[in-house]
Formats: sequence, structure tokens, C-alpha cells
Amino acid sequence: MSDSLKGRRVVVAGASGFVGRWLCAALIAEGAEVVGLGRSVKDGAHQDGVSWKRCDLFSLLDCERGLEGADIVYYLVHSMMPSTRLTQATFEDMDLILADNMARAAAFVGAKRIIYLGGLIPTDQDQLSRHLSSRLEVEAALGAHGVPVTPVRAGLVLGPRGSSFDMLRLLVERLPGMVLPPWTRTPTQPIWIGDVVQVMVRVVAQNVALGESLDVGAPQVLRYRELIEEMAVALNAQPRIMDIPFGPKALSKLWVSLVTGTSRDLVAPLIDSLDHPMVARNRDVQLALGVPGVPVSQAMTRALADNEPPLPTVPRGARPEQVNTVRSVQRLPLPEDQNADWAAQEYTAWMPRGLWPFLKVVQEDDGISSFRVAGLGVELLRLRYSKSRSSPSRALLYVVGGLLAVKQPTKRGRLELRSALNDRTLLAAIHDFEPSLPWYLYLSTQALVHLAVMNVFGWHLKDVANGQVPSAQHPRNGE
Repeated sequence: MSDSLKGRRVVVAGASGFVGRWLCAALIAEGAEVVGLGRSVKDGAHQDGVSWKRCDLFSLLDCERGLEGADIVYYLVHSMMPSTRLTQATFEDMDLILADNMARAAAFVGAKRIIYLGGLIPTDQDQLSRHLSSRLEVEAALGAHGVPVTPVRAGLVLGPRGSSFDMLRLLVERLPGMVLPPWTRTPTQPIWIGDVVQVMVRVVAQNVALGESLDVGAPQVLRYRELIEEMAVALNAQPRIMDIPFGPKALSKLWVSLVTGTSRDLVAPLIDSLDHPMVARNRDVQLALGVPGVPVSQAMTRALADNEPPLPTVPRGARPEQVNTVRSVQRLPLPEDQNADWAAQEYTAWMPRGLWPFLKVVQEDDGISSFRVAGLGVELLRLRYSKSRSSPSRALLYVVGGLLAVKQPTKRGRLELRSALNDRTLLAAIHDFEPSLPWYLYLSTQALVHLAVMNVFGWHLKDVANGQVPSAQHPRNGE
């Protein structure tokens, strides 16, 4: 046990996942006070040494509450799967919002350090896949609000019930023969789950790599074809394997998804990353921490034996009520020397012009913006600017009424505009919005109109940035 972790409050975002449960067990063994965050855990439960908090990481307020009192934060989150009935967003933009929330919350509570489990990055970064580019962007976002970040970069993590490991296992188990496209000749350096967890614990326990990234991996480098062969040996299987000089990525994504039963939303970005050598550039820190790494063949055997150490049980809470909620995120240009609060005012001022002659916006007292049908006075949406929850880099407006919103809103429906990555990027996001229109009518009308409006607003911001049109900004009344 390390005295440097004993008694320290450590919060693990993504604690209910594959790596998260292993990490929680290792932190408990070091004497840390562990808090696990999850979207569907039983809030307030104390079980197997972990205090659990239900936390929607898309909510900055939830993040601040979840990180209360945190000394160290571990961030194990990747937004591959939709979390609402309709998601109008790329995984990159969702990952960016989640990381920005975590960085803001960590700074707010005075956390000393963030440890992020990211991905191995090839030496040649000119043409990274979307998946790997997003991992780098998350690293930058986590460090953009002043808390030092240590990205631990790993490739495929081998362990029982790990998603990538299970995909590989199912392919070998279910296919008597395989034709392997060119990407299977790409070098890779996976790592045993126990090794990556020990590195993540020891960088804190030994106080190393503060604000620096480090690569981790097994002692040897393999090609994906050899990884498949290692799995076959571990399973005592003998699939017929043949290399082919071609193979469309789309076809690979389809057959991996069909054979393994894994969602294409998860498979697609992972396959796209396999064009790049996923090899550790330098394992010096890993070795200095006393974690030489388990050989791949041994890791395969261990994972298949499923003799994992005692792991914390995740106390699942009642699932949130299934409602027709929407999340929509668009990345927009931000003119130089402007901020998110300016962009929010620009949006409400520009809307009547952008949708002339159909719409007008009435600014009322108490920070209310009323979006109405021009000439009729019918209120479509009613937004309330939250002064207490807004800042120059983040403007928050709650959906509080209007014909297009449900009569009794969830009270979490909101529009926010935020700057991220040190004010280089503007994100416009709708969270937990519940439309009043019948669902399929909403999908074919209001949802499409919203995307079109945001695209046109983005063109307007670009023109403002280039000096081609003047700002539509006017002072906000009320709050």
C-alpha cells in the first residue's frame, strides 16, 4: 500500500465499465477513498469500498457535484454510443463536451490532477483517424482549465469482458475461416488490463508524469493477423486464414459487427483506427514504474480463464424514464476575440434575420427570450438565460416553455453555447430537449429545421469572423 494514495479522495468517471472496475479495485487496495461516477448507478450507494454517484457527464452541474472534494480524477470515458433517443452529433463533438465538462468541474472543485486513459498515437499525425484525432482533442480539452493532465496512452486492452477483446474472441470462435484485408498487417501493441491499471495507479502513487503523456504496452509488437493467431491458439481453434490484397473498410465494419453482435457505432471508429501502427513510442515510464508488461500470449490465456480479482459490484439504479429526448451538438466557428456568451447573444439577435419573415425574437425581463411566429404572436420556444450558471466561455439557456416543447418540461432541457480548447472552438448544444410534436413528425420537421438553422448560423459566424457582415449583437435585457 502506498501512503501517497491512502485516504485521498479519488473520483473515477466511467467506474462501472471494464477498466473502471479494475481500477477501483486497485485504488481501494492502495487505501484511497474511491468515488465512482456512472449514468445508471444507484446514487448514494456504498458497496465493496466504492461510493457511487449517479452523474450525467453532459451536465456540468452534475460533474461539479460528482467531483466534490476530489483530489485526483480518473477519466475513462469515450462517447461511442448515443444517450438519447435522437442524437444529432458526431462522437468527436460529444467527447469534446464531456471532456470540457470534466475539466471545468475539476478546476471548480480544486482537483490536483486528472489521469486520462487515451489511445496510442502514431508518430505520423498528419492523417489520423477520427477516433485517434478525438483522443488527442480530449487530452487537450482536459488540460484547458488549469488542472494538470496525465494521458496514459494504450492500444487494445486485453481482459475478460473487455469490448475489444470480446470482439476478437468472437471473430475467432464463430468463423471457421477468415480472409484478412490489408489492415490486419498493421503493427499493434496491446496490453493486459492489470498492467494498464497498475501504471495508472502508480503514476499517482509515485507522483510521476505530471502534465506529461506516457505510452504503455506489452513487451512485444504484433500485427493484427498475429493477434488473431494468438487468440486461435489460446482458444485451441484452427480457423483457415488467408490474406487478401484488398478489402473495403465498410465491408470490414459490417462483417465484424454482424459476426460479433457489436453495434456499428462502436465498431466503425475502431476499424478506422487500424490503418495506423498502434505501437508505444517509449515505454520508459512504464518500466520505471515497475510494470514490464505481461506477454500477449499470457494475457490471452489469463483473459480467457476469467480468473479476475474481486472487483467492485456496480449497484445499478432504476433506469431513467424513457422519454423522447434529443441531444444535438454542432461545432461552429468563433470569431477571434469573441466568446461563448457573445455567441449566445449573437444567436438570439441573428435568428429573426436568418429566419425572416417567419420568426421574431422578443427579449423580456428576467433573461427570457421568446421565439414567436412573426405576425401571429404564437410562441414556439421560450428560453431563460441562466446568469448564475453562465460565464464568458459558456452561456446556458433553459427551455422553459413554448408550443414546440412539452407542457411539463423535464427541467433539464437546455441550449448551451460554449467555447472549448482554449477558446479555439465553439460548440452549440441542445441537451435533454423533449419536443411536443409527435416523434416521427418531429424527426421530419423540427429536427431538420434545427440542423439547417445551425448550419446557416455557422455561415453567419464565419462571415462575421471574415469581416464580410457586421455582428447582429445587441445587449441582453434583464438577467
